[in-house]
Amino acid sequence: MLTSFPYDLSPAQTKAVIAEFLSTVRRRGRFLTVVAGSDHPLAAVARTVECQVFNDAFGNTPEVMAAEYGPYESSSIFYLVIDTRTAQPAGAARVIIGDRLKTLDDAPAHIGRTADEILDAHNLRGEPVWDFATAAVLPAYRGRLTVSSMLYRTFAVACLRAGVNHAVTLLDKRAYRNMTLVGARQEPLAGSAPFAYLGSPETYALYSRPFSYLPDIRRQSRNLLRPGHRYTGHIRARGLKALLVRLAAARVSHQVGTGRGLDRNIVFTV
Repeated sequence: MLTSFPYDLSPAQTKAVIAEFLSTVRRRGRFLTVVAGSDHPLAAVARTVECQVFNDAFGNTPEVMAAEYGPYESSSIFYLVIDTRTAQPAGAARVIIGDRLKTLDDAPAHIGRTADEILDAHNLRGEPVWDFATAAVLPAYRGRLTVSSMLYRTFAVACLRAGVNHAVTLLDKRAYRNMTLVGARQEPLAGSAPFAYLGSPETYALYSRPFSYLPDIRRQSRNLLRPGHRYTGHIRARGLKALLVRLAAARVSHQVGTGRGLDRNIVFTV
């Protein structure tokens, strides 16, 4: 299936696009997050990352991705995390803005609620809403907490910059568990239950209020570091491993909540 929005750049094409971009900016750290519109050359790199991760995890081929996300390309904004040492991508996310959002288009068929019921449940009529449509970290970078931290922080900062107070998303179980442990407060969309979606056996349709992200996440960081304090989310490990997971989650929450070491490495091109 041919599409004007490629999802399968070759490694050589990917590196060339990134190297060209890096030649135009001052490198500020190991990882750089670039916010780019759908027609920016880096958007094709972000789509390729998105497709690689979703294909490996859920069998979403370039053809599936083009069919699913093609209608939203013109209203998509991409966050691409670049490893400046290697001129390679590390992770990417897609945010859909505007009047038509994929989460609100797809959720009704899976959660037993009409679009009108969803809008009324969260007072979304006449309000700007952003769809955190995808988030993907390449396997080689999943042990580096900075990459996922940068994606979360960029979304929170971008929402604040744009004055957006409502967000929706469809998250796979693992992504939902991770974001909850980071401290992002989310609620089921119109009281919905998990469902199978695009190869994921357990997907959550969620609503959140971006203005509360950073205070909630900073609070989570403090609670994770305080023995005996309650925190959101669940750590399945036990003993020393549980402590290590808790400390790692606290580090991510601190980075996302404060932007320390991250904000200077976010470049907005749109």
